[in-house]
Amino acid sequence: MTSSRKNKTLFIDKEAASALELLKNGLLKPLTALMTKKEKQSVLKTGLIDGKTFPLPFILAPAGEKNEEIIKSLEVGEEISIICENEEFATLIVDETFETDPSIRTKHIYGTDDLTHPDVKTTFKRLGSWAVSGDYTLLSASANQNSKNIDMISHAKNVIKAKHTTALIMAANPLHRAHERLIRQALDTTDLLVIFLLKPYNSKNLDYETREETLRFYINNFLPKNKVIIVPLENSYVFAGYNELIVNAIVTKNYGCDRLTISRDHTGLGIFYDSNSDKSIMDKLIGIDIEVKLESEYVYCDECTTLVSKNTCPHGQHHQVSYHADSILELLELGLLPPTILIRKEISAFLLSKMFPNRVKNLEKLYYDLLPVEGLLKEHTEKDFYLELMKLYQTTSLT
Repeated sequence: MTSSRKNKTLFIDKEAASALELLKNGLLKPLTALMTKKEKQSVLKTGLIDGKTFPLPFILAPAGEKNEEIIKSLEVGEEISIICENEEFATLIVDETFETDPSIRTKHIYGTDDLTHPDVKTTFKRLGSWAVSGDYTLLSASANQNSKNIDMISHAKNVIKAKHTTALIMAANPLHRAHERLIRQALDTTDLLVIFLLKPYNSKNLDYETREETLRFYINNFLPKNKVIIVPLENSYVFAGYNELIVNAIVTKNYGCDRLTISRDHTGLGIFYDSNSDKSIMDKLIGIDIEVKLESEYVYCDECTTLVSKNTCPHGQHHQVSYHADSILELLELGLLPPTILIRKEISAFLLSKMFPNRVKNLEKLYYDLLPVEGLLKEHTEKDFYLELMKLYQTTSLT
């Protein structure tokens, strides 16, 4: 339902709404409000707010001719309505309006304004040439979710009296063996692990519900109880480009974590060697009190015959199988069972049964024709079928 007020109206998408929720819920501190023109220019120049790192201008400048016409017409002190997906999302009291350059914004996010870059093109189309700043009030029913997640983390810390809380951010698209190792490594040195599961705004992923169910299955069956919780993290443009990891550190700190674990192959990390030590974008983190730990990249070595760190395996790339989630997902999308060195068989079976429902025309006949059975007639699911089929792949006497 749209607003019944007679306020002037701006229209935003879910990505912008998600970013405004993060800000209003205190998850982007030291940033506490939409930036004015002066504040935007200061952050572009210094990358700091009150002496603490904040890597990009945070302004409200929605694209569209109608939005820009409205912003140009606004007066200081005027109240406007903000609409997202045909519902009133927020109201805002105008403090200032100003022109802004979408090309400069995209270049600051991605390091380039080249529109042949797909992410740059997508983000550029969302950005307008006029911005409005001011205090805003969230009206959406979903606006309290971040606050609920903050409370959930705080409660979990209190229950186990956690001294250290570690954040781990992943898409788990799909959850594979290297993810599992990274989770276990993080758990070795912390009391509570918070896995921030990304919710991207594109269709190149397994849906969030499937990925969360997969991750929850792994946590409930293979990890200690009450030591791991899952928090959804909408992966908006705020987290894009080479500023991604810095914003990750800021958000997870504000969620109540004192440590952030990332893999050395994480997008945007950009490790280089300088003055006899590893350096990365994270060395630009100033005044944000969170410990950032870089974990090794894990591979499967056919000589070691196990999952190993690239730092400790002596056998070289020609013996190593890397864990590229997009390639593993492609196998699943083709309907193929990935090898168990890549992904746990229970997870493969679950994902295939989700991705190809009612795939087998005569499941019971196929089950009893191809697989060893106890002789009892039972009803089987497609997940059962994939699990039993995987066991046949693992036999070795005929190979």
